[in-house]
Amino acid sequence: MLKVLMRTKVPGSGCDMNADYVLLTQTIRHWIAVRQEEESIITSLFEPRHIPANDFFLQAGDVCRYVGFVTKGLLRYYILDDGIEHTYDFSPEQHFTCNYESFLTKTPSTRFIQAIEDTSLLIISYDNLQLLYDRLREGQKFGRLVAEELFVGMLQKLTSFYKETAEERYDTLLRSFPDLQERVPQYVIASYVGIKPQSLSRIRAQRAGKQY
Repeated sequence: MLKVLMRTKVPGSGCDMNADYVLLTQTIRHWIAVRQEEESIITSLFEPRHIPANDFFLQAGDVCRYVGFVTKGLLRYYILDDGIEHTYDFSPEQHFTCNYESFLTKTPSTRFIQAIEDTSLLIISYDNLQLLYDRLREGQKFGRLVAEELFVGMLQKLTSFYKETAEERYDTLLRSFPDLQERVPQYVIASYVGIKPQSLSRIRAQRAGKQY
């Protein structure tokens, strides 16, 4: 069951927002200015969802119908290749989650998005996202800036895969998600780095100055 969160009165807005929606609005303000009267638009277009640990936000073969905003918990993205899982990204708190290829083209996903922990999200459908773009004064700017950030992030990950060593990819992961290794099984981190779990254990042991 979705945890009931403390509700917060937004000064001057005349509307009650729970802590999840406050967090979402604050995150959107990272990209654009949001007027107080626009906060109710955001709360009306997003709805809460809870995903238990090991359950899925999206499975391969399904069409991605929603963009999610993680308010609590952690998701991972992976593909299957001959039965082997290849993890390629994560969405912790205050990150958006989606398979945008499937979402935008309405075609079946080839990827999985799975909850590593019990995860709470606010989700928005494709149609409601278009309303968000239209009804917020800077909605179109928000969509463009998010798309640009996603594009740059994709290029950085592609470059990392081809140019960085396993140790360098591990360091990049820890810089991007500082607390991840405390929350994610070692085999998942090894999959992201592109090495076997034993090799990751060797790297971590060497960092700790231990004999492997």
